[in-house]
Amino acid sequence: MTKNFDRTSLESLLLKRFFYAPSFGPYGGVAGLYDYGPAGCALQSNILDIWRQHFVMEEDMLELDCTMLTPYDVLKTSGHVDKFADYMVKDTKNGEIFRADHLVKNVLKKRLEDDDLLKSGNAPAQGKGKNKKQPTPLSEETRKEYEDVLEQLDNYDGKGLDGLIQKFNITSPEAGNPVSECALFNLMFETQIGPTGALKGFLRPETAQGQFLNFKRLLEYNTGSMPFASAQIGKSFRNEISPRQGLLRVREFTMAEIEHFVDPQNKNHHRFDEVKDVECVFYPATNQMEGKGTITTTIGNAVESGMVNNQTLGYFIARIYLFLTKIGIKHEKLRFRQHMANEMAHYACDCWDAEILNSYGWIECVGCADRSAFDLTVHQKKTGEKLVVQEALPEPIIRDRWVIEINKPKFGPAFKKNVRFVQAYFDDMLADPTVSYPKTTKDSEKLWNEEKIMEFKKKLEEGNGSCNITCSDGNEYTITSDMVAVNKINEKINVREYIPNVIEPSFGIGRIFYSLIEHSYWVREGDEQRAVLSFPACVAPIKCLLTPISHQDEFVPILKDIATKLRAHKISNRVDDSSNTIGRRYARNDELGIPFGITLDFQTTKDNTVTLRERDSTMQIRDTIDTVVDLVDKLVQGKMEWKDVLANHKAFTSQEA
Repeated sequence: MTKNFDRTSLESLLLKRFFYAPSFGPYGGVAGLYDYGPAGCALQSNILDIWRQHFVMEEDMLELDCTMLTPYDVLKTSGHVDKFADYMVKDTKNGEIFRADHLVKNVLKKRLEDDDLLKSGNAPAQGKGKNKKQPTPLSEETRKEYEDVLEQLDNYDGKGLDGLIQKFNITSPEAGNPVSECALFNLMFETQIGPTGALKGFLRPETAQGQFLNFKRLLEYNTGSMPFASAQIGKSFRNEISPRQGLLRVREFTMAEIEHFVDPQNKNHHRFDEVKDVECVFYPATNQMEGKGTITTTIGNAVESGMVNNQTLGYFIARIYLFLTKIGIKHEKLRFRQHMANEMAHYACDCWDAEILNSYGWIECVGCADRSAFDLTVHQKKTGEKLVVQEALPEPIIRDRWVIEINKPKFGPAFKKNVRFVQAYFDDMLADPTVSYPKTTKDSEKLWNEEKIMEFKKKLEEGNGSCNITCSDGNEYTITSDMVAVNKINEKINVREYIPNVIEPSFGIGRIFYSLIEHSYWVREGDEQRAVLSFPACVAPIKCLLTPISHQDEFVPILKDIATKLRAHKISNRVDDSSNTIGRRYARNDELGIPFGITLDFQTTKDNTVTLRERDSTMQIRDTIDTVVDLVDKLVQGKMEWKDVLANHKAFTSQEA
């Protein structure tokens, strides 16, 4: 395999073989939008099939398919309208837009790379425009400062990024012009639902909200049992500021998200022992802040030490690792990085990203967040819909608590048109004033802030059953104990009611797709024209190549028979009966990542035998058609490996590899 990765050659190959291509090419294209071709569609479909088997089927998850159009109120409540934004800066001369953290990252990385070239005796190419001057060597102190900033870049807010831009004299990369101060830009695509424009909405930025709003139905479908998980695969949309990294930063993309609902008092996982010995590379927030490196340890140790704060979060980190390595992500290029405080999403209390190393650097491809009870809580407050779990207690709880009880026949007539201000005064004494109780809820059934109502009780007692209160309209009102009473009630609780916490693994399929391609790409030794994509058979877009040695009619029924047998085993196949040499046909289909090839030659017509070729080693064996089809089936299913085939078959060497 090649030692130096050539991204330009890979991207040329992917375009040539139509894995994907920029959308609307004849019209000049639109940045951040891509179309997937036949090979790309098949590869993505196979990744998703394995994801569904690995998570949805294996964990008995409840799969959903929710709408992509989301009303404004939903995303306002969830916090996305106010907080789903990135910082951007603008070239002050030509108006070119940059995402601020990416500008800082790219400029500092370029300076470090140029410094490496200078110190190795290979002067870097001069910049363009106003950046024509030759780079100068960096001091060790400056290098260390750049490296520290790059490690902690996600922890900077707008003011922090402005400070970095000024301190390091960062300008527009091409033009060399100054850039503006950071400004927040909301990343959601706004739209209107219906012809009048009265119902404002957005294209969803994530698939999660549909799952949260269906929680009550999901819980009922699951017979009220906890814990459980829902899952969804679908499109999401983000109006990226300046998409410049191919499939890594796009405006429309496929996500696969899981919402695992769990008791906040018990975040253990019943299958944790199955994964506790899985070893991963961790990059905790403390190590990032202190400039320390990564930690390699087992999931069991990570949870036991408190670095990962609960078993369920740790369980899914391990399952994510196993999924990514199964589809072909190299384990030495995979790590889990913990979010630092300033970069934590507004809904998360802890989050670990599965980052994959590719030619663009360490790229976040999966987020595994503990969203606590944020989403269900805010939607419950907004709608009044109870998004709770009710669980019978093994032993009832007997408790006393203080409540306010309003005598409405006296309360209403006493304040008439101003009653709403006085009512609001007492509503503010609820344990959570933002909760909307149904109108039929009795005062004694509401949860009150006992500290506040005891202060009110004291005022009533000091006034011998009467006191004055000041309400939000600025007026004073007199309250008497026959209008409002503070009572102690004794209640027996047979059912525990709680809002579950949520552990959310969220997969960016496009980023995984591209990283997998990079990890699979190499060029045969001594022949730079022979590129190979070494996809594992389970995800390869096409599993088997069929190549007849010639165009003679006698091969046609045999080809048809083999293809039919492969399809019966659900093995995708492709016939290459072009006029090119066998070697050239092999090479062309190695570029598509096809792991196995069956070749028909003149011997086939005599004894019904064919050759079976393995892509990476180019080694071949020969056997009957039925035996070879059976071998391909077992290889694709992972029931055997190529070395097992070679152990039972003599290598065949007469055809061109």
